[in-house]
Amino acid sequence: MPRWRLDVAYDGAGFAGWATQPGQRTVAGELERWTTTVLRLDAPATLVCAGRTDAGVHARGQVAHLDVPEGLPTPPEELHRRLARVLPPDLVVSSVREAPAGFDARFAAVWRRYVYRLADDRTPRDPLLRGFVQDVPGTLDLDTLAAVAPALLGLHEFAAFCRRREGATTIRTLLDLRAERVAAGPLAGVVEVTVRADAFCHSMVRSLVGALVAVADGRRDGVWLAGLLDASAREPSVPVLPARGLTLEEVGYPADDALATRSREARAVRELV
Repeated sequence: MPRWRLDVAYDGAGFAGWATQPGQRTVAGELERWTTTVLRLDAPATLVCAGRTDAGVHARGQVAHLDVPEGLPTPPEELHRRLARVLPPDLVVSSVREAPAGFDARFAAVWRRYVYRLADDRTPRDPLLRGFVQDVPGTLDLDTLAAVAPALLGLHEFAAFCRRREGATTIRTLLDLRAERVAAGPLAGVVEVTVRADAFCHSMVRSLVGALVAVADGRRDGVWLAGLLDASAREPSVPVLPARGLTLEEVGYPADDALATRSREARAVRELV
C-alpha cells in the first residue's frame, strides 16, 4: 500500500493526548476521522506517529504516516488542502507527501527533540504564554544545571523517570540535555530546556526536567541526580512537571536509503552494554 507522510502541529491543551481513546478528543482521533471523511475511505484511516504525546503536550514537529489504498485517485497534496479546510484551529497538518521506501514515522526515527519552557522569578510574566510556559518558584541556577546534566547523557536505564508499562523497556539513549534563557523576542527571559533522545518512555521528559529544576533551585544536588540512574523503578522523589510547558519540536530521520535498516534496528529490545 502507498504510504504518505504527514507533518503535524497542535496545541495540546484541548486534547487528551495523541492516541485515540473512546469518548475523548485526541489528535489521532480528529485526524483519522477527517482523513477518512475527506478521502471517502471504505475503512477508517489509521495513523502511526513518531511519538505519542500525553494529554496537554503540544507539538510543532510531530510526524505521522498513513497507508492509503492502492489506486486511490486523490493525491497527497489534495488531502493536505482538504484537511486545511476542515480541521479545528488547534490542529494543523503542514504537509502531506509520499513517503520514501522504508519510511516508518515511529520506527525509522533516530531521535525526538522536545523543549520544556519554564518561567522563574527572572522571567517577565506574559499572560499570553500561560498555556505553553510553566511557572516555577524562585530563580533557576542554569550554571548548576549545566554542570550536572551531562551525567544523564548516553545509554542508561531511565526507570526512575518513567511510568513503567508491562513488557516495555526503560533503557534509552539521551543525546542532548541543556537549558538556556531566551535573550530576546516574545519569549525573552523564558528558560528553555532541550531534551533529545532516540526515544522516550511515558512521562520521561517531564520527569527529567522536573529533576533538573529540583537541582537548579537548590532542593537537590548532582549526586542525587546521578544516583537516579541506578534505580530499577519509578522514583517518587522525582517531580513530574505539568504537560503545558512541553512541546515536541522535531523528529529526526536518517537518509532515505537507511530508513528500512533503521526501522529494523529500532524494533530490537534495547539493552545496556
